[in-house]
Amino acid sequence: MPAPDQINSASQARPEIIRCGWASAEDELYTDYHDNEWGIPVHDDDLLFEFLVLEGFQAGLSWITILRKREHFRKVFDNFDPRKVVNYSNEKIEELLQDQGIIRNKLKVNGAVQNAKAFLKIQEDFGSFDKYIWGFVGGQPVVNQWKSLKEVPPKTEISDKMSKDLKKKRLYFYRIYHLLCFYAGNRYGE
Repeated sequence: MPAPDQINSASQARPEIIRCGWASAEDELYTDYHDNEWGIPVHDDDLLFEFLVLEGFQAGLSWITILRKREHFRKVFDNFDPRKVVNYSNEKIEELLQDQGIIRNKLKVNGAVQNAKAFLKIQEDFGSFDKYIWGFVGGQPVVNQWKSLKEVPPKTEISDKMSKDLKKKRLYFYRIYHLLCFYAGNRYGE
């Protein structure tokens, strides 16, 4: 799996980066995430699964909380390998629930295991999760002209269709807006 700084090296070469309002905090982790990952199209299934799991744990919390725990999540979730996560035993799940380095929520941990199962089924049915998820946008990033977060709708026709299909495929704990940004390259303010 590529490291976050290897996801899109072209993004690092931009002469000026206009940051979204939420990324203007003086937290280097947040600005690095914004500049090198946020809204940049991802086609690597392992990284897509990582985002899916992290999104699940983020529900009800701030994204910076998840970013600060991300490296530990990688360690205890076997580098977000869905082939490993799907086989987690009750003992492994209990071990995760005792780990103070992650979000210790039983529904979210079990959701990650269920999502691994659904993710692998989608890979089997479509050849890759990438092919499946990018199919919602015709394989191309959706480029919007939004100038502020206030302009971004909470949902769209695409996100409604994606959400309905993800639920049908038994994926849990995700936020459609973030999925669209990760998977479809939506950005604003640039």
